[in-house]
Amino acid sequence: MVNQASCWSPADYATNAAFVPALGAAALELLDPKPGEMVLDLGCGDGTLTKKIVDAGASVIGLDASAAMVEAARGRGIDAFVADAEALDLDGQALRFGRFDAVFSNAALHWMLDPDAVASGVFKVLRGGGRFVGEMGGEGNIATLRQGIRDELTTRGYPVPPADPQWYPGIEEFVRLYGCAGFVEIQAQLIPRVTPLKTGVAAWVKTFRSGWLDAAQVPQVERESVAAAVEQRLAPRLQSPDGSWFADYVRLRFKMKKPE
Repeated sequence: MVNQASCWSPADYATNAAFVPALGAAALELLDPKPGEMVLDLGCGDGTLTKKIVDAGASVIGLDASAAMVEAARGRGIDAFVADAEALDLDGQALRFGRFDAVFSNAALHWMLDPDAVASGVFKVLRGGGRFVGEMGGEGNIATLRQGIRDELTTRGYPVPPADPQWYPGIEEFVRLYGCAGFVEIQAQLIPRVTPLKTGVAAWVKTFRSGWLDAAQVPQVERESVAAAVEQRLAPRLQSPDGSWFADYVRLRFKMKKPE
C-alpha cells in the first residue's frame, strides 16, 4: 500500500529539495552503472539521478508512487511508471523487460512502510548475481526536525498520528531484513550528514511533510503559519550563527547482491 504521507509537488521539490539528488552522487558512484546494463530506479522521483544512470549508458526503468513525479521524470526522457514498490510484479507493464542487472534507490525506501515486501520484490526482479544499491534515511534521521513538527502540531491541537510515517532503520535491522529476503554480501553504513537548507526549515516542512500535514488534518490555509512556527521553534538548534539553516540528516548507504 502506498504511503499516503509521501506527497510531492515537482515544482516545490525542484526549488527546495535539489540537495537530495545532488547528495545522492555517492550512492550513484557505488552503483557504478555500466553501458548495456538494465537498471531499475526504485522511487525515481523527478528523474534527476535516473538521467545520470541513463547518461552512463545503461537502460533504465524508473518507478515512483507519485504520478506527478513520474510525469516530471518522463519530461526528462525517462521511461518512468507509477507503481507501488511494495508490490513489484514482473508481469506489470513497467517490468515487461525482464529481470534487472541492478536496482538503485535514493531517498525513497524510508517512505515504504512494508520493508519486507519491498525487499522480497527487489529480490524477485533482480537476475542472479544482480545488485541492489542505494541510500535512504537511517536511524536518527532528522530527529530534531521530526520532533519540532510533532511538538508544534500537538501544541496547536491537531490530531497527530502516534508514529511518524517513515522507516528509518539501524544497520542491524536493515541487514537482518535484507538477509532474510535472500541477499548476500550486504554492506551498510550509517552516515550522519548535516545538510544545508538553502530555503530554510519552513520550506522544507512544506515540501517534505505535505502528506504528514494531511495526516494531521492541517488545513491548507494554516500551513504557512505552521511551517513558519516550526522554523521559529527550531531556530536555536538548526540555524547557524550566520543565519543559514541546516537539517540533521542521517543516511543509510548500502550495497548487496542476489546470489548467482
